[in-house]
Amino acid sequence: MSMFEDIPVDVGVIYEGERIRRNNMQVELGGPNQETKFELVRAKKLDEVEDEKITVIGPDLKDLEEGSSVLFGIYIEIAGEKVEEDLEGVVERRIHEYCNFIEGIMHLNQRYDIWIRVSKKSFQKGLNSFIYVGKVLTRLYKSELPFIEKIQITFITDPAKVKEMHDQALEIYDARDAKARGMKDAEVDTFYGCTLCQSFAPTHMCVITPQRYSNCGSISWFDGRASAQVDPKGPVFAIDKGEVLDKEKGEFSGVNETIKNKTLGAVDRVWMYTGFGYPHTSCGCFEAIAFYIPEVEGYGIVDRGFKGVAVNGLSFSTLADSTAGGRQVDGFHGISIEYIRSPKFLQADGGWDRVVWLPQGIKDRVKDFIPEEAVDKIATENDAKTVDELKAFLEKKNHPVVQRWKEAPVEEEPAAEGEEAPEAAAFPVSAATVSAGGFKIIFKNAKIHAEKVIIKREKQKRRK
Repeated sequence: MSMFEDIPVDVGVIYEGERIRRNNMQVELGGPNQETKFELVRAKKLDEVEDEKITVIGPDLKDLEEGSSVLFGIYIEIAGEKVEEDLEGVVERRIHEYCNFIEGIMHLNQRYDIWIRVSKKSFQKGLNSFIYVGKVLTRLYKSELPFIEKIQITFITDPAKVKEMHDQALEIYDARDAKARGMKDAEVDTFYGCTLCQSFAPTHMCVITPQRYSNCGSISWFDGRASAQVDPKGPVFAIDKGEVLDKEKGEFSGVNETIKNKTLGAVDRVWMYTGFGYPHTSCGCFEAIAFYIPEVEGYGIVDRGFKGVAVNGLSFSTLADSTAGGRQVDGFHGISIEYIRSPKFLQADGGWDRVVWLPQGIKDRVKDFIPEEAVDKIATENDAKTVDELKAFLEKKNHPVVQRWKEAPVEEEPAAEGEEAPEAAAFPVSAATVSAGGFKIIFKNAKIHAEKVIIKREKQKRRK
């Protein structure tokens, strides 16, 4: 008998990566339309957990209006002789994987950013209660993570209770994040990798170090170590960092070897402390994006919770499309909020001397980690809403990037007609337009390489 015989829909890895569009959605839990949502795991004593108990606080799935979006929380309590606090984040991140095993459920993101959709088709098949979801999670956790001896799960749709527990969850996340601060990448021989998101981004692998959290913001170096110890064959694993190939850019031989293996050769080189060259890949669960603004030669940052448009006129979702999917895209870098607090943040690019814009909400959260002399020189949406306004602000504040503008480019003699110009360097561009054959081709967020440039005067044909 299958362990999911009593579940009205199929359960299996084949459903990972399933996308549920709005038209096919029965209900949305959390997501971008709701400010308050969370998922939280807490370690408890054995006598504090009623094994396999599943509770729903608030309306159940069948009671939610079709097409609605609701506040939502998942609270899981685990117990066992080997269960400890360091495992909370590890178990928490598995909610993403296990929910996506269920036919007709799409789970994205983590912690306070969760976004879940239930499909109409699965709802009509009978997936009309959170009890079924709880049964699947319970059985998967106990079969795949045997250190969990007892587990109880609570689903929350009652708005007041979601808000109450959301505030508690934020405090717990912050306490976890603070634990790893102070450790340095140079002090350890082992990093950790995570491939939990490969169902959505097959060529992505997160590299987790003491000074670089997972992009989703939910797995620290300590979490990675704990996960690899209790589930060595799981999606979080140890990486022998190997030889330091580039200290400034953050390149390590062991990381290169591992990511090449885990992405089947699609990615074979990573620079972890820069957004250019061979930047760290992104899946889609990242908390924020660092994006290059070529007009001012600096970086902007925008987070998932920012509802407006960034200073370059693009929304978070549009910018996310430029870096998600496991690609290495120059100038577009999916990151966690905790990485922004790290001394290694964009180290090779100049760190905070290259950051020129970010939402006020992020600035308030990380202010204590921004060099004191840089705080007032970085604009927010309250200071600049366009690139022109940003440029004026940076000049007024004498931001370090302004010095880059003042460095006069070396003028070269123009090439004579038919001659080859000197080799052109690669450079990032926000957009380039080429017209040919009656069509207009627009390259966005491209990096253009030119081995040689030949300048010719095109003779116009005489009209008859």
